Amino acid sequence: MKLTGKIALVTGGSRGIGFAIAKILSENGALVVITSKDSEKIKKAEAQITNSFGITCDIKKKSEVQNVLNKTIEKFGKLDILVNNAGIFPKIKQLHEIDEEEWNEVLDVNLTGQFRFTKEAIPHLQKTSGCIINISSDAGLKAYQGFNADAYSASKAALIVLTKCWALEYAKDKIRVNCICPGVVDTDMTKPFLKNQKDIEFMNNEHPLGRIGQPEEIGKAALYFTSDDASWVTGAILTVDGGESIK
Repeated sequence: MKLTGKIALVTGGSRGIGFAIAKILSENGALVVITSKDSEKIKKAEAQITNSFGITCDIKKKSEVQNVLNKTIEKFGKLDILVNNAGIFPKIKQLHEIDEEEWNEVLDVNLTGQFRFTKEAIPHLQKTSGCIINISSDAGLKAYQGFNADAYSASKAALIVLTKCWALEYAKDKIRVNCICPGVVDTDMTKPFLKNQKDIEFMNNEHPLGRIGQPEEIGKAALYFTSDDASWVTGAILTVDGGESIK
């Protein structure tokens, strides 16, 4: 039980990668707060994750983000771990076809939303010498032929650099800040790209290890970063993508 007594907050924790992270942190002793815009999804997640506490939140709204932190501190008295996982994926379009509203929506959720949660969490993490994990993407590390999701790639690349900025800014407070960059993982977000066996085989072959990832594999990486096993690790960018980004 590597996280006994720890309080963790996982944004977008009701499904996919966020759910897997919340579950594995809980299984290792943490009390986990999960957020989602969908109250029904939160209820389902709470039923499946021991020691979890769900709070509905629109990451685009400062007041709702503040409400999450306030309720977390009211209920548990502290915060040890923040996992910035919430994110959205846009429709595949070339740059000249993207509406400005679509562009802004992706950056507001995937980048400014992470800023909002981190800003509100920092004063509490300073008290516990806590840690932050940013969930980016291997699409933030390099460009991929035919992967026309520019706002998504830009937001994920920015999150990688912010990880390093925050790691340096708050090292004096002993707050560790690290980043995980998944490849294609089997979640609701990727299902539209895996509609048939041909799509699945293509995507598997895009990863040198021969398959897409599972949410639990990202959860295990998060467990490492949140535990004392990573007590001397900050500013690290861990790629968990079956080798996709090194091709």
